[in-house]
Parts: sequence; structure tokens; C-alpha cells
Amino acid sequence: MKVKKIPQRTCLGCKSVKPKKELVRMVRTPDGEILVDPTGKKSGRGVYTCASLNCLEATFKGAMLDKALEINISAEIKERLRADLLKIIQ
Repeated sequence: MKVKKIPQRTCLGCKSVKPKKELVRMVRTPDGEILVDPTGKKSGRGVYTCASLNCLEATFKGAMLDKALEINISAEIKERLRADLLKIIQ
């Protein structure tokens, strides 16, 4: 019997490696739109963060998110992403 491989991803905030299903994904779509992707299936460049407030704050600190998504993100978009992620976490 084959053991099913569980996809692992790294949290942008705390750098820990966890199963993909435990993390929340943000994606830059091919159109350049930046969204929270609760399904983890949208096409585009994605980054992952733990569903904790500490990791969320670390993700938004400095230009880490901008670098990971390879795009400059405005403060308004970051605030919208933070609000969307807080809804998912709670």
C-alpha cells in the first residue's frame, strides 16, 4: 500500500514548514490582483502564512510579502488582505 504524500509549505511569517492545509494562501493572480485564496487553488504566484496573529503580523512587516509575490503592494491592499485574513483566522 502506497503512503499518500502530504504537500508541505513554508509560512512566510515564522518560516516553519507545515502541511499545506494548515496554512492560509495569498495569491497574485496573472492579472496582478492580490487576493486571499482560502481554497488554495487559484492560479498565480502564492505565498502561505500560519493562521496565527503573530505570523500574520510578521508577514506584513517590511517588504517580505512584496518580495515573495514579486510585486509592489500598496498599503491599502495590505490592509484589505490583513482584514480578509483576520476573518479566516477567527
